[in-house]
Amino acid sequence: MSLTGSPSRSGSARKFVTGYTNSGGERYWVSFGADTATTHFLYDAWIYFDSSSKNIANLELDMNQVLANGQTVIYGVQCDGGTGTWDYTKNSGTPQKPNDAWVHSKASCNPRKWKVNTWHHVQIEYSRDASGNVTYKSVWLDGAKQDLNATVPSTFALGWGSTLLTNFQVDGVGASGAATVYLDDLTIYRW
Repeated sequence: MSLTGSPSRSGSARKFVTGYTNSGGERYWVSFGADTATTHFLYDAWIYFDSSSKNIANLELDMNQVLANGQTVIYGVQCDGGTGTWDYTKNSGTPQKPNDAWVHSKASCNPRKWKVNTWHHVQIEYSRDASGNVTYKSVWLDGAKQDLNATVPSTFALGWGSTLLTNFQVDGVGASGAATVYLDDLTIYRW
């Protein structure tokens, strides 16, 4: 991972070069604060693929929030190239004995079909209730809105300290390869 001036929207984009074997991937993350009270979020980012995007299986755009009770809410969303859908996570177990699973929505997405050498605007809206149930509301890709409209349990007893953090994960497809993805103007709005 490095900073680059080109391609860039702001003058300084993050460049993620992910090498993989056996359809593996890499998760990049950063903590950006501590806030146990906020319940609504809008993930807003610009993403750029070069020709190596043919090697991307999934692009994951997550956020985590540790609540006052110490449990972590996972707001997990991915563009799934295998199913061609936007997916979201849910905990089908309990916070103490979690079973984290991807749920395929009816909203379509495949990172290998995104136009290369172009900036793409991705926005994802979600919220949570006091118990940590997450409502995945909508995703926008280049201004085209798709509704998710799903509420699922998503708290995990991970033992983390107070934090808000975002994950950016690139998963490869096939036996081996590499993919380069650029991320710019990432903003997470909260209220």
